[in-house]
Amino acid sequence: MSMSREGEGTGPAGGSATGQRPNLADLRVEIDRIDEAMHRLLMERGEIIATLIAVKRSDETGSAFRPGREADMMRRLAARHHGLLPLDTAEGIWRVIIGTFTYVQKPYAVHADISGGDAPMRDSARFHFGFTVPYRTHASAAEVIAAVAASAGDLGMFRSDQGAQAGAWWTALADPAAPKIIARLPFIERPDHPAGTPVYVVAKPLADAAARERVLVSLRLERWHGAVPATLAKLGAAAISSAATENGLSLLVEGPGDLGPQRLSEEVAAMGASVLGASEVGAHAERFAFKPG
Repeated sequence: MSMSREGEGTGPAGGSATGQRPNLADLRVEIDRIDEAMHRLLMERGEIIATLIAVKRSDETGSAFRPGREADMMRRLAARHHGLLPLDTAEGIWRVIIGTFTYVQKPYAVHADISGGDAPMRDSARFHFGFTVPYRTHASAAEVIAAVAASAGDLGMFRSDQGAQAGAWWTALADPAAPKIIARLPFIERPDHPAGTPVYVVAKPLADAAARERVLVSLRLERWHGAVPATLAKLGAAAISSAATENGLSLLVEGPGDLGPQRLSEEVAAMGASVLGASEVGAHAERFAFKPG
């Protein structure tokens, strides 16, 4: 290893106090130091998680998922990020850390609908949850929802743009005890995202979801009414999917966090539509739009 000459000193990134260009050996020493520090911090995080697990066993039960807290962490990461390392890589590292430590707290599997292809869903699952979490495949969004409902605390993933062939899959989320949408991924929106397939994540109802910038409501109508789009737009909402049902028509409506089923029903009914009912089927954080450079 090459040593600095007496009196030169080194800066925090391996540079000399006199401005002399550092040599490769010095830089590699600095990289090794940083790598070791990161590993030690990860192990320290693990020790804190171990204590957290012990506290939870005595103080509380329920899921380890905290989509609101996770969204806050991702916003802070994206806001402070700069430099040579791509944001995608930084996001992926943090996602694996969060997903793995959540799994350590309470093991879970990720169920994925691969009706549109396995590769994009597998990429999304591995990018957001890592390789430690088991990955289970299914033939439809409905099967994913059923698997999550039957599990002790698993997650489900399916494309948000299911298409007409999938039917009104969101109605399976309408019952208060049914799984709910807790996230829309990717959270950080940018061109050419390595896991850019738009997906919803579902879980059994969480006691501490706390991510309600956007809500999703299943709105049941007797039939289509031409005033619906304008009414939804006035509320800052939109119908992102629709499908015929045995009793009429079902819309999946996305709107701002304060838009509840009752208000939605009242506003649409006031415009002349025959509303059969409405139920909240999930909520998620507002996505972070990253603008490079």
